[in-house]
Amino acid sequence: MLILNRKEGESIRIGDDIEVKIVSVEGGQVKLGIDAPRSLDVYREEVYRAIQEENTEAASFSGELLNYLKNQKKD
Repeated sequence: MLILNRKEGESIRIGDDIEVKIVSVEGGQVKLGIDAPRSLDVYREEVYRAIQEENTEAASFSGELLNYLKNQKKD
């Protein structure tokens, strides 16, 4: 993991299209401003993980449903 020190008002760039700016630092929290193309999804880590879990669950459910439907045709 790359670790950078930045002060309030400073930013970092990721590639040509993404800028992450330190908007404020207060009480142990950092407020970030992210300027990225709309085509790029940006999530908080906990939201991203929840989406991944739901997608994994939905994918396994679809497999179970397909097997169920396959067995229904045979009966």
